[in-house]
Amino acid sequence: MSALDVDVLVIGSGFGGSVAALRLTEKGYHVAVLEAGRRFAPEDFARTNWNLRRYLFMPRLGLRGIQRLTVLDDLVVLSGAGVGGGSLVYANTLYEPLDRFFEDPQWAGVTDWREELAPYYDRARSMLGATETPFESPAEDVIREVARRMGAEDTFRRTTVAVDFDLCVRCGGCMVGCRYGAKNTLDRNYLLLAEQGGARVHADREATLLRRAEGGWEVETRRSGAWLRSMPELFRAEHVVLAAGVLGTLELLLRSGVGGPNVGSLVRSNSEVIVGAGARSTAIDYSEGIAIGSSFHANADTRIEPVRYPKGSSLMGLFSTVLVDGGGRIPRPLRWAGKLLRHPLYAVQVHIPWRWAQRTVILLVMQAHDNALRVRWTGRRLRTERGAHEPAPTWIPEANEAARLAADVMGGLPGSGLNEVLLNRPFTAHILGGAPIGVTPADGVLDGWQRVWAEPGLHVVDGAAVSANLGTNPSLTIAAQAERACAFWPNRGEDDPRPVLGSRYERLEPVVATRPRAAAAVR
Repeated sequence: MSALDVDVLVIGSGFGGSVAALRLTEKGYHVAVLEAGRRFAPEDFARTNWNLRRYLFMPRLGLRGIQRLTVLDDLVVLSGAGVGGGSLVYANTLYEPLDRFFEDPQWAGVTDWREELAPYYDRARSMLGATETPFESPAEDVIREVARRMGAEDTFRRTTVAVDFDLCVRCGGCMVGCRYGAKNTLDRNYLLLAEQGGARVHADREATLLRRAEGGWEVETRRSGAWLRSMPELFRAEHVVLAAGVLGTLELLLRSGVGGPNVGSLVRSNSEVIVGAGARSTAIDYSEGIAIGSSFHANADTRIEPVRYPKGSSLMGLFSTVLVDGGGRIPRPLRWAGKLLRHPLYAVQVHIPWRWAQRTVILLVMQAHDNALRVRWTGRRLRTERGAHEPAPTWIPEANEAARLAADVMGGLPGSGLNEVLLNRPFTAHILGGAPIGVTPADGVLDGWQRVWAEPGLHVVDGAAVSANLGTNPSLTIAAQAERACAFWPNRGEDDPRPVLGSRYERLEPVVATRPRAAAAVR
């Protein structure tokens, strides 16, 4: 097995890993980045999500696209793959969290997070080219009326997104992969600048095990999904920065037996469910626009956003079914079966994905509630279990109300996911936590600088370090937290201003990089 030596090894190239790669390169470190997915140029993305080889990421089956789909005991998780991580498949949306995020008791005792993160939200927005959506599409007409009927019309807003609207053709294809170069994905800003500064990105390379070694860490890797010719390679680094996405980071920590006893605790779903409404005809094309063009607050803790896929991308319609509320004494699957028998035409219409993307307005509903699961490693796969916290919701009343209202506005039918109704496993595109920040080692996995309490030289900067439900899309927060964590690293060869690992938190001034490369988005 060959070996490569670097100062810093970043595992993952999403919103945490790309930020770390650039900012630590600017501070003089020799940085390598591992990414399990491949590189994509605009023309490499699937035209529709029926092209499974280019859309789904299941490398053992020969599918090397951008969309991972992971079924856990309590959730079905959507996440990204490829150089640029989740930015390739996300909906471009750059929002700050709802108030309860900053006040969550898990980490509120460390510092004033709203104040500390504020300049790093601004920095991340600048790097990603954040701009307000300059137009409205048919889905906005629906969501504005839903907001009005829910008494929240004054909270309706166009989204702030990472899109170059001079190039955008309003095709709705953001989450299948932008084929027009309009989406400011991480490979076009943070990662591009990191590579120009000397960082090296190793695509199609999966980290499988990490262990302490003299002077730092060793990380075993292989070619992603390989049955034969896995081409193992060993990396050695003084520092390892974990940014492999929540499930990737937790699996690596748990498989390797490092990180302390709290690894896998407080895993969040962003209190999220995905429902929707489908029109009965294609007289109005709801796929037009960008993936998420607007949002509103159903109440102080609940954000609702209309989501779309591009024309012809109806794969997710295979998961659709009739809308059934949770709760009550009668099991939900039994109520579902009863609804199918009572309304057979409704059942047929909802389950056929004919022109589903053009007919459907998906509703992404997120809440800033304090609920969580625990993730553990069985030796073969990750499992979720319910612990001391209130578990992640399996349905949200506000979501079902919004779906019914949207269907009424559209003259159509409300729907939900088969996985939610039959298995009590809702979709989440925003899994978070598992390596929470805490005041002391007993309270979490990370200290206030996102260093692993139990492991010198090990850091976490992805969604696993997000320590509470945000109630909104997490990409900007992951980037801001990573910006802040890297701001306190010393320049290579200089003294570390942060207190020794295990000390209580104290406010510090950020360290100015010796080799700054950029302050704004590269398009």
